Amino acid sequence: MTHVEDELTSQPECWTRAAAEAEGHRGVLPEPGERVAIVGCGTSYFMAQSVAALREGAGQGETDAFAASEFPQGRPYDRIVALTRSGTTTEVLHLLGQLKGRIRTTAITADPHTPVMAAADDVVVLDYADERSVVQTRFATTALTLLRAHLGRHTQAAVTDARTALADPLPQGLVDCTQFTFLGRGWTVGLANEAGLKMREASLSWTEAYPAMEYRHGPISITTRSTATWMFGEAPEGLAEQVRGTGALWVDGVLDPLAELVRAQRLAVAVAAARGLDPDRPRHLTRSVILAGAQE
Repeated sequence: MTHVEDELTSQPECWTRAAAEAEGHRGVLPEPGERVAIVGCGTSYFMAQSVAALREGAGQGETDAFAASEFPQGRPYDRIVALTRSGTTTEVLHLLGQLKGRIRTTAITADPHTPVMAAADDVVVLDYADERSVVQTRFATTALTLLRAHLGRHTQAAVTDARTALADPLPQGLVDCTQFTFLGRGWTVGLANEAGLKMREASLSWTEAYPAMEYRHGPISITTRSTATWMFGEAPEGLAEQVRGTGALWVDGVLDPLAELVRAQRLAVAVAAARGLDPDRPRHLTRSVILAGAQE
């Protein structure tokens, strides 16, 4: 078993623990009414997108998501939440340094022995969700579960569905597809983006991700019999039939959307295996991006 396989299968237990701990972290997580930005890089940025949509949808306050390198310095916020598995990512540390003493910052990380511990005002450590693999799985979904529980949007059904996602076979013919499109709505757009990233990282697949209503505005033109189109959450009316009409494989998001991401993680590993690739050694990637000579 690869590291990534071992780690993705532990997600139900990680989610259960994060949800139970959420109340204990309330004092360092965004309060209702605060104007908040969630930042990260790569997978963490896509999780930030999901958290931002969830928080606004819960009526807890205006919430934005940014890649750490693209944070708008002139925009006022009450708190910045930085997601960083490694605690060493250059762009995140640089941003936290710029914000020190100006805006309250909270970092959610997996490693308590890294520079982010001093860079942020407050830190939540999810060390039980840390990973050996380059390709993120359980840390990202555990951080999202923590924040989902903090917002009152986590239920035990998500954990149950994650176990189903790990146990049930993938849809027939899915691994043989040559192109994968992931669709979301609201908070699941970030999950769709992350599913596409997992497929690219682990299996070098051609993948795309869009808000579901945008799919008909051009992207559907690439859809063929060798395409899979996967919906995270409830699909817009008529879209499934339209995709099936192209001859493509339509995958319904029948589970909790975060559990659907677990299924997509499994698909990435399965496609990598079918292509003779090692998902623990993705091409050109490292566990953390640390830029030599970057500005402190």
